[in-house]
Amino acid sequence: MRGADFIKMHGLGNDFVVLDARAQELTIDARTARAIADRHQGVGCDQLVVIEKSRGIGAAFMRIRNADGGEAEACGNAARCIAALLMRESGRDRVALETAAGTIEAEAAPDGQVTVDMGPARLDWREIPLAHRVDTLHVPLTRGALSDPVCTSMGNPHATFFVADAEAVDLAALGPPLEHDPLFPERANIGVAQVLGPDRLRLRVWERGAGITPACGTGACAALVAANRRGLTGRRAAVIADGGTLAIAWRDDGHVLMTGPVAVSFSGRLDPSLLGA
Repeated sequence: MRGADFIKMHGLGNDFVVLDARAQELTIDARTARAIADRHQGVGCDQLVVIEKSRGIGAAFMRIRNADGGEAEACGNAARCIAALLMRESGRDRVALETAAGTIEAEAAPDGQVTVDMGPARLDWREIPLAHRVDTLHVPLTRGALSDPVCTSMGNPHATFFVADAEAVDLAALGPPLEHDPLFPERANIGVAQVLGPDRLRLRVWERGAGITPACGTGACAALVAANRRGLTGRRAAVIADGGTLAIAWRDDGHVLMTGPVAVSFSGRLDPSLLGA
């Protein structure tokens, strides 16, 4: 078996190994994804992203696997990166990208940034999903110093906890048990958000299947939606992650827009052994 060409990209430090399965036949299972994502023996990434042929709606289909090999429905930072590649490929400033969570519209923004319409925020407990009926604005969940989160789906499940000091939270200790809490049948991304003002949030995220990440695009969207529902911010805010800042807007029609940078780190070719050869 031959190796496979890849591009290493990131959005504010949330990093991806990108494979293009439109031009080469690739079979990426959970074991292969874990091997490639391994930061010591593979390339290393938070998510492995495979660009596949369009199902007929967008320019391409984006398949996402977390570092633990599990599939993810959505990833905002990855969507910006793949949209940037596809726009460069087509020479256009707009692109539609298919994902397991639905079709995402993206467009070029000033200063080399990309704006992605992540679709509507889903607020019903069944859509997130949660294991049983609860008020998603005040979820009865407590672990250590964290309690009373807001739950949101941005195509993937999020629990956002509001705290006085995001830096003081031991997210490495609290993230894993919360991710796997029985309330979340598909696990959950865990965010801790600190309100800095009516248009500024500080956010740290334990990402499902990846751990603490420098930035989480869907987590930033969920945090802004949660903060606005609680009356803590307006419908637009700068969300400050470890890796940098994303501009998030929750439109009146329910759609959430995310604007941020993309970057290419390097490109290369995977050794066949990483593909199971």
